[in-house]
Amino acid sequence: MLPVPLRTLNDGGVIPALGLGTAPLDDTRTEEAVAHGLRVGYRLIDTGAVYGNEGGVGRAVAAAEVPREEIRVLTKLPGRHHGYDATLAAFEESRGRLGLEYVDLYLIHWPLPRLDKYVDSWKALIRLREEGLVRSIGVSNFTAEHLDRLEKETGVLPAVNQIEMHPQLPQEELRAVHAEKGIVTLSYSPLGRGTGLVQDPAVAAVAAAHRVTPAQVILRWHLQLDAVPLPRSGDPTRRRDNLDVFGFELSAAELARVGDRARIRIGYDPESHEEF
Repeated sequence: MLPVPLRTLNDGGVIPALGLGTAPLDDTRTEEAVAHGLRVGYRLIDTGAVYGNEGGVGRAVAAAEVPREEIRVLTKLPGRHHGYDATLAAFEESRGRLGLEYVDLYLIHWPLPRLDKYVDSWKALIRLREEGLVRSIGVSNFTAEHLDRLEKETGVLPAVNQIEMHPQLPQEELRAVHAEKGIVTLSYSPLGRGTGLVQDPAVAAVAAAHRVTPAQVILRWHLQLDAVPLPRSGDPTRRRDNLDVFGFELSAAELARVGDRARIRIGYDPESHEEF
């Protein structure tokens, strides 16, 4: 496999162009998946407080033969801890479960606009970065309006926004905002979880032309749209295959073919979801 390229963030940091998701694996399965993932070449590991598996990530990272400075660990603030002081406390809880001196990426998991505390939480993240406890800060499931408010009220833009993205929800408008503001798009549910996308005949035809799997085609689609996909798999062979997507390229026609489908949102709506 070719090595995973790096993406430069708007704060000068770097992350791999593809990472390993862990939701909804439990703590034990997460430890196994991350340990294997690190062995085969993953260097960006995605977790979150609400996943209940930060401990498994931390144990796998601690036991890995990979130098810590080569690994990027990403975790997220749960909704029940929005607010300045609550965010600082929640971060310390996550850092303790992970067993890390610092966290590479810390995100606000959901904006929870009805609660209206995400700006206060963002100010706490800025402090954590200034203190060196977090290398880069970002958000998840934020809309363009949420991003604008963070910028207007703090002057600090997120380095990343982790959003649901797949060929049935390509997020064209939000990705354009990200590109304008220098925010890297992270894709969760990149393979269209539960929609049958990997069995789609059009995707299969593109995969056959390149002698790769349908999942590899879809992940390549993300990369060529400048997104960083975070696929999750409990199967070691699929984990390895998902990382092997840097040796081929889709044509413009193939990109259009993969993305030519009805729009479906699998997860929650960021405008209304309340995660506590």
